[in-house]
Amino acid sequence: MIKIGAGNLNEVFEELEREKGISREVIVSSLCDAMVAAYKKHLRVKEIENVEAILDEQAGEIGIFKGKTVVEKVEDEENEISLAEAKEIDEDVEVGDEVRLEVTPEQFGRIAAQAANQVLTQRIREAERNLVLNEFLDKKGTLITGIIQKVDERRNVIVNIGKIDAIMPRKEQIPGEYYKPGNRIRVFVLNVKETTRLPQVIVSHAHPEIVRELFELEVPEIEDGIVEIKSISREAGYRTKIAVWSNDPEVDSVGACIGPRGTRIQTIVGELKNEKIDIVRYSLDPVEYIVNALSPARVVSVDIMADDEENHEALVVVPDDQLSLAIGREGQNVRLAHKLTDWKIDIKSVSQMERAEAEAQDYNNEPQYDEESETEETFESDELQQEIEEEMNQQAYDEEDLQQAEETEEVADEDATEE
Repeated sequence: MIKIGAGNLNEVFEELEREKGISREVIVSSLCDAMVAAYKKHLRVKEIENVEAILDEQAGEIGIFKGKTVVEKVEDEENEISLAEAKEIDEDVEVGDEVRLEVTPEQFGRIAAQAANQVLTQRIREAERNLVLNEFLDKKGTLITGIIQKVDERRNVIVNIGKIDAIMPRKEQIPGEYYKPGNRIRVFVLNVKETTRLPQVIVSHAHPEIVRELFELEVPEIEDGIVEIKSISREAGYRTKIAVWSNDPEVDSVGACIGPRGTRIQTIVGELKNEKIDIVRYSLDPVEYIVNALSPARVVSVDIMADDEENHEALVVVPDDQLSLAIGREGQNVRLAHKLTDWKIDIKSVSQMERAEAEAQDYNNEPQYDEESETEETFESDELQQEIEEEMNQQAYDEEDLQQAEETEEVADEDATEE
């Protein structure tokens, strides 16, 4: 046996379990596997049968043992032992049993310890990586709190979330937000990627689900299932629309989210750095839902243009003074309403609709094109043209005959004169 500890190893294992979160069984198994690997390297063989390492935790010693089968006559010295030799080890042994013989080399010492240390370190690192991986796989899709460490040269924000540092790419950051190292921040665990070292955790500060998580934390009715969040559309840093529904007729879904004197919504807005939030009452009626989604603009009417599996289109008419509010700055309000309701929304003002209706009315009052009448007129015109041409041709023929007759008379007169 080889001494690897100054007495009881329990304290060492307990400390590793506290610091690394690795169970005693994993540490002991890794240590024994490391010693077997070192033994094979010492013998310069890749495979060897029935060899294992046994650890005495109390004494702090470990040894290499090989199992041999008890036989009457030894034919394979590597794997068999005679009954007489086996009796010296254990008097109760019989033929066919297996006995363990210590085969720890005398010069195992320093080289074996170094090899064992390398393998043990690798096993502990793998166990720690798997532990962290499983922990954050469970946290994927949830909101966690971290501390901003730094902003790297690629403008990625590095956030410490416990045992590892997570990465927040630029596209997952709120535009215009200043991320100061040392500040606490709530982030959404977007993805967890397994790597050869510690897992890579991708977090977001702009994901719409952050709003959902914040409402679930601040509104007890949502956590209890009384109020449901049906849909969320967000343009991080600017504005969010959230559609809510109450399963209890006596509970106002919008009022529950706002809270007494607006305390709940103010907390969420503060967490989102004063991002505007529109709380919309969800409805199964698409017309009512679209009207609510376009809040705070007032709506005159909603006409459903298409409602099938592929197309959801609606024409919305608003007062003239509400057109810019309904569309929003750079189309933001109608764009968020579209994402929230999954309806394509075309917005027109009252004057625009009146103008369009007047133009349509004028078009209907214009003389209509009559193809049959034009055909008859064309036919009559063709007949008249034909008669004119025939008359002109006949006149040409008459003039030609008259000219020939005059020439004949002149010739006759000349002949009479000569005579």
